[in-house]
Amino acid sequence: MNWLTKGEWMRTLSKSKLLAYRQCPKRLWLEIHHPERRVDSPATQASFAVGHHVGEIAQKLYDPKGKGQLIDAQTEGFAAAFGRSEELLNSSQPIFEAGFAAGGALAFADVMLPVVTSGNKVWRMIEVKSSTSVKDYYHDDVAIQAFVARAAGVPLQSISLAYIDNTWISLGGGDYKGLLVEEDLTKEAFSRKKEVQDWIADAQAIGRRRKEPTVCTGAQCTEPFECGFLSYCQMQEPQSEYPVYWLPRIQTKALKTHIDEQGVIDLRHVPDDLLNDRQLRVKLHTLADTVYFDGQNAAADLAGHKLPAYFIDFETIQFAVPIWKGTRPYQQIPFQFSLHRLGRNGKLESKSFLDLSGNDPSKAFAEALIANCGDSGPVFVYNAGFETARIRELGDRFPKLKKTLLAINDRVVDLLRVAEQRYYHPSQQGSWSIKKVLPAIAPELNYGDLEGVQDGGMAMNAFLEAIAATTTATRKSEIEEQLLKYCGLDTYAMVRLWQFFSGRSDLEV
Repeated sequence: MNWLTKGEWMRTLSKSKLLAYRQCPKRLWLEIHHPERRVDSPATQASFAVGHHVGEIAQKLYDPKGKGQLIDAQTEGFAAAFGRSEELLNSSQPIFEAGFAAGGALAFADVMLPVVTSGNKVWRMIEVKSSTSVKDYYHDDVAIQAFVARAAGVPLQSISLAYIDNTWISLGGGDYKGLLVEEDLTKEAFSRKKEVQDWIADAQAIGRRRKEPTVCTGAQCTEPFECGFLSYCQMQEPQSEYPVYWLPRIQTKALKTHIDEQGVIDLRHVPDDLLNDRQLRVKLHTLADTVYFDGQNAAADLAGHKLPAYFIDFETIQFAVPIWKGTRPYQQIPFQFSLHRLGRNGKLESKSFLDLSGNDPSKAFAEALIANCGDSGPVFVYNAGFETARIRELGDRFPKLKKTLLAINDRVVDLLRVAEQRYYHPSQQGSWSIKKVLPAIAPELNYGDLEGVQDGGMAMNAFLEAIAATTTATRKSEIEEQLLKYCGLDTYAMVRLWQFFSGRSDLEV
């Protein structure tokens, strides 16, 4: 086989760097010359962890007898990993993370399975992804994998991409059969040899540059991956007093084209006739530093919803690989709710549900929600699509509770719709998230004052820590308190927004 020497492979580009080049030449240059400037977001780091976990399960699925060999380049060293990969390709057992280097690039295969065809041993390669579909950039991924392996002399018969079937329902007990589905990409991947060679040559030329390429920030900074160098690149560019990205939902072709072709970075340079009503409102009131509030119509929107009223907010967790029987990959499983009830006399009561036992909280959550939402009265939420979808899913999972759960959905009123149509403060910077609207209306309430958990992402991480077997009882108690305070602020915030939009200054809430 055409294996590279140690000196040669040190000058090659990994598949990840080639994919970085495909996203943005500047990203590749920075990956090579200034990796210390990269800052991966918590979401990116979480996606790495998910991918690693799915990879471990794939090894069990493709090697149920446990006879395969795993190569770990991080502990073995790259040269040793490539050498052992070459040796194992002479065997007849599954190989995981086999390394290949040739043609100026190197790559590691998630799964290599031996196949005998016409008396000859060949190999089937499977790349494993934690997504639920074959994304566009995966085609580049497998094209690189196929090229490097074949250039290294591997008798590669086929290459497939395995991804998660999001309709799969867990049976529990560690049985993952059926979790992954495959799509054969052999014909396409094998046909792109010249294309991959060109990428390698161009990427190597970028890497040899003494100065970083000049590339303006844009859509490539988040697609197909969130780039860890985005903050660094933004700091290099002229800073706008009123950034154009404050405009909500930049979707029309005319507006996108104007911003991209004219290099617009400031609201002041966007023509009014390209903006819809909401975008124009953001522009005008941001530049004038004035508040927009259609109080009369906001009150009218809510006038028909009489007290008592309920204000609810959910916290959920999702797993790429379900840990509870009867759940699907990436299904949003509610583990907590906060509820405030505002009576006709203005009395405010709070209730909550939080399950940190590590068991599936779904049924207990649904029963507690029913018990605390009463039989009548509006149920206020902020962004109704989220809570109502979770309630419908609970109804589908627990048919005996479905009618009562759907009756709660029938009472839901979305305060976000009122906020979007009737209110805007320049401090919102084009966003109507409750964390942006609340400080403008009730500045004494601040999510930043909360300890530990201050947003939904933090809530999910806190939940995972709380249910971990290694978490102490003391730490679990701390997390419980933090989650209760965070979710409770979400629903109390809605009470205050309702009071403001309704013009109910007569109520002390």
